[in-house]
Amino acid sequence: MVKLLAISPAQGLGLPLAIGAAHLSEVDPGPVTSIAPFRGQEAALSRALGGAALPSPGRVQRMNEGRLVWSGPGRAILVGVPVPEGLSELAAVVEQGDGLACLRLEGLAAREVLARLVPIDLRDGAFPEGATARTLLNHLAVTLIRIEPRAYEIFAMRSMARTLVHELDEAMRRVAARQGAV
Repeated sequence: MVKLLAISPAQGLGLPLAIGAAHLSEVDPGPVTSIAPFRGQEAALSRALGGAALPSPGRVQRMNEGRLVWSGPGRAILVGVPVPEGLSELAAVVEQGDGLACLRLEGLAAREVLARLVPIDLRDGAFPEGATARTLLNHLAVTLIRIEPRAYEIFAMRSMARTLVHELDEAMRRVAARQGAV
């Protein structure tokens, strides 16, 4: 009989990685679930989520020990906590499970590394702490979240983990070389 072993999305990809003033590591975000309320169920959904409404576009909202991350019009991703009972009667609920890779990029050069890869304004006024965006990282679709002044979480499909790590590794090396830190 075949024995299956659970492995993380970035296992064997050389993480953690520290190059220059940037550090890249894999994060276990806990449960991740997509939520899209059924028409007219927004208020009931908010009650089921303990009073937390879906976040405004481009924002992340704390919810007890977890987070609600905006993921498109009328949609959010519940991160870090299990889905409350009865939620599937109020919204389309899809467990993402191990289908997503989550990386953390942090350090003094984190924003400069991302600026080479994403087509969005990452300055403090445009992308502050608690901001999120569905965007491209080179050619990969990602969800980017600014979690601290010098730290970001990057969610991508598990099947793209190797490419995601490669793209970030290359950008980290280029930024470090430009700063003379290699």
